[in-house]
Amino acid sequence: MNKVVLMGRLTRDPEVRYTSTNNTLVATFSLAVNRRFARQGEERQADFINVVAWDRTGEFCSKYFKKGQQVGVIGRIQTRNYDDKDGKKVYVTEVIAEEAYFADTRRDGEANPFSTGATGAAFDANNAPSDFTQVTDDDLPF
Repeated sequence: MNKVVLMGRLTRDPEVRYTSTNNTLVATFSLAVNRRFARQGEERQADFINVVAWDRTGEFCSKYFKKGQQVGVIGRIQTRNYDDKDGKKVYVTEVIAEEAYFADTRRDGEANPFSTGATGAAFDANNAPSDFTQVTDDDLPF
């Protein structure tokens, strides 16, 4: 099984190109993914992982993802190699995105790209159903 789940911040805006054979959209970007653990007194380290998104997933990423945003990607690892202009073999490992998601909370004043322009009513915890439990970000396990 080859399945990868990543959450990280974009290090740059996605770059878009089209294949020469059938004009298929390809978006490439890099994610800075924090390592889970850091030793006492050490800065947390990050891995920089290259991601490739094809077709509709690539279109979504190129349209809505911006440098610095936290995003989630589900996909698979792919390896390939090629000879560079000096004849040296280059090995590449990258994640092929099959799904991509927003993982950031929306900042104040930031428009929702999926908004229809309608104004929704604010949630009022005082009028919530009796079995409703209000949860804050600190209560979430992730």
